[in-house]
Amino acid sequence: MTDVSRRAPRIAHIGIAVRALDEILPFYRDLLGLPEVPLDDADGARIAGLAAGDSLVELLESEHPDSPIGKFVAKRGPGIHHICFAVDDLDGTLDRCRAAGVRLIDETPRLGAEGKRIAFLHPSATAGVLVELTEL
Repeated sequence: MTDVSRRAPRIAHIGIAVRALDEILPFYRDLLGLPEVPLDDADGARIAGLAAGDSLVELLESEHPDSPIGKFVAKRGPGIHHICFAVDDLDGTLDRCRAAGVRLIDETPRLGAEGKRIAFLHPSATAGVLVELTEL
């Protein structure tokens, strides 16, 4: 039985690693018509936010080659970097993941873009997908 006081998780954003924001931003903004949403840069990445319904698309350009996005693009090329789920209780969700043996990148939540509490799960535990969690 589920706890009815808990809200269902939702996709908060999808992070897409890009080589250069100025090269790809016009596709999403001008051709697809996704409106820009101002976002702060974080974790060594310049971030362009685009509204896609109730979710965001984050275009992530590395500020330097040894940043997480810089390493990702160097190894795999541009593409989907991560998916972020907004959950009702970040600490409780991490506890459930930990108890189930899910490998965590962030053992405890940390501050991410926009000052939101976030934590990443290791792709080895999530079918190869880097999963970010944030609170609703």
